[in-house]
Amino acid sequence: MPSRSSGNSVFSAAFVRTTGGWNGAEVDLGHVEIVDDIGDAVQEHLGLTGDELALLCVEVEDEWFAIVRYQGDLEPRTFLSDAHAGLSDDLGELFTELAGVALDKDTPELGVRPAGDFELLNDLGVSSEELVELSMEEGALPGDTLSVIAERLAFADELDRLR
Repeated sequence: MPSRSSGNSVFSAAFVRTTGGWNGAEVDLGHVEIVDDIGDAVQEHLGLTGDELALLCVEVEDEWFAIVRYQGDLEPRTFLSDAHAGLSDDLGELFTELAGVALDKDTPELGVRPAGDFELLNDLGVSSEELVELSMEEGALPGDTLSVIAERLAFADELDRLR
């Protein structure tokens, strides 16, 4: 089966919360074929071994971003900045599936529509309202929005280092 790809530039990095802060690693999603491959890539790149809290941040050029929260054996929780991501490329299709979005290819796009778990960062200091507001801010690029979120969660330096 061929790997999933995006026709756009993709940056993806995962961050694990430690007692000393956050540690990050760039994550190659070029060979993911199914949703489970995304979690496997995060685990492999971060060397996760237990109940650590990990966040995967993905930005696809000027199109969309996703944040996936992994913690132990719990189901991954996903926020997607635009539910239409799955209509634009194969990687977006995987993230819409991970976010639980049912794609309707016959419905015309009506602008940006965030989807998934809006509360996945509540306990870390970013409310669902703020997450939605940031993702819908006019003129903000996905990378800029992820930088603001990383700043709020105290891993902006790690994100910048990986970019």
